[in-house]
Amino acid sequence: MDESSKTTLGIKQVTRRFGGLVAVNEVSFDVQENEIFGVIGPNGAGKTTLFNTITGLIAPSSGQVIFDGQEITNRRPHQIAKCGIARTFQNIRLFGELSALENVAIARHLSTTTGIWNGILGLPPTHKEEKQTYDRAYELLELVGLSDRSDVKARNFSYGDQRRLEIARALALQPKLLLLDEPAAGMNPSEKGQLSDFIRSLRDRFNLTILLIEHHVPLVMGLCDRIAVLDFGQLIAIGQPEIVKSDRAVIEAYLGDEG
Repeated sequence: MDESSKTTLGIKQVTRRFGGLVAVNEVSFDVQENEIFGVIGPNGAGKTTLFNTITGLIAPSSGQVIFDGQEITNRRPHQIAKCGIARTFQNIRLFGELSALENVAIARHLSTTTGIWNGILGLPPTHKEEKQTYDRAYELLELVGLSDRSDVKARNFSYGDQRRLEIARALALQPKLLLLDEPAAGMNPSEKGQLSDFIRSLRDRFNLTILLIEHHVPLVMGLCDRIAVLDFGQLIAIGQPEIVKSDRAVIEAYLGDEG
């Protein structure tokens, strides 16, 4: 990356223990502004645990998480979201009985400014902001190609389309940093082929920094500016895709399985 690039996310010696198990062990790396940064490794390597420490779902046992120059290590998930971090999940967490539009609008409400009493009393500012919320939600559905089914319940979408809906919901938070946990999971080859271009377009359109976990190695190698590799909770390699791909420790721990 350009040396003049600004650091968006700093992971500083982050460790997470569960009893006697060390799931993440003194991991450190920086993610630069507007970078697409991948985290790969075998199952159980600590990737999702690391994501959970960044987004406040669990606290690290030690270490620091720095976002946009501020420490966010012990903040709660809603506080971290308001700072400008949004994520998707390995196991999709949509409201299945709500429509696609409602799913995105719910996330958008985190950014609204009218107070709860205005909403209860139905005062005019609330009506105006509610319309703006649903208009923006519809625009995001258009972006991910789901606006023609905005009134369809989330549970009735295909797995790939549910992934797209979850990304739209994350974008409704107006993040600076977007974390994608296995975005290609459950997608067919055609959908995976479109995903890289889609993620790049998100980065460019919204001026985003993107951090992703993904098991589909060809997608990661072709998409990411840099990649970090975890194995048994430890960072064993970091760098540009071609450098990581040829790293002997990475081949032995992970990429050898791809052959």
